[in-house]
Amino acid sequence: MTGQRPLSARSVVLSLLLGAHPPELPVSAIIDAGELFDIAEPTLRVALTRMVANGDLERTHGTYRLSARLLERQRRQDAALDPAGSWDGTWEMVVVTSVGRSASDRAGLRANLTDLRLAELREGVWLRPANLDRTLPVWPEGLIRSFTSSPSGDPRALAAQLWDLDGWNLAGRHLLDDIASANTASERLTVAAAVVRHLRLDPALPAELLPDAWVAEELRASYAAYQRELIESGMQLVVSSPGA
Repeated sequence: MTGQRPLSARSVVLSLLLGAHPPELPVSAIIDAGELFDIAEPTLRVALTRMVANGDLERTHGTYRLSARLLERQRRQDAALDPAGSWDGTWEMVVVTSVGRSASDRAGLRANLTDLRLAELREGVWLRPANLDRTLPVWPEGLIRSFTSSPSGDPRALAAQLWDLDGWNLAGRHLLDDIASANTASERLTVAAAVVRHLRLDPALPAELLPDAWVAEELRASYAAYQRELIESGMQLVVSSPGA
């Protein structure tokens, strides 16, 4: 495997719950899962307690579920597995118009724009092909102006300027190799989590802007197969009956 680090107890819990729909599991199922992934029960219980205290999880009658904040993370994760739509050749453009914001505010805005799969052409100017089935947020007044435009020039060259497509694709190929070589349950979960993280960085471009042999669909298919495997093996247990 290409340098994937074993998941912590917290990461195991999050990986299980982020993949569950609805995102909740009885504590007995989480403990059983921890044993499968070589996480001792005391370690897992400490992690669960800390995650509740930190606002990652909510506990009700022996069942743990994702907090509202992490439900949004799950929504983004799910969107990463099937993001792209048709494209009419237009691009979304977002221009940051406010000045004098703090460094933390600027960093937070950059993270939000990146989550929206926008890329920065130059400072304060972000864009992407308008092929995603979503609307941009309502920004605070004076912060941002958004447009739909048709930039001049070669759109493939523009996409290659905005994203390191070859680098993303190469990392995806390494992950496919990791999937093929993972043997234990712990290794497979570790790689699956890495695949999700990588897919969240997929620019989700129209097919006509992608390089040849783009690996995103293979990665999505591999992750979907892993999720089916988890379900069939009983890892996502009777979530409709928390007392089980």
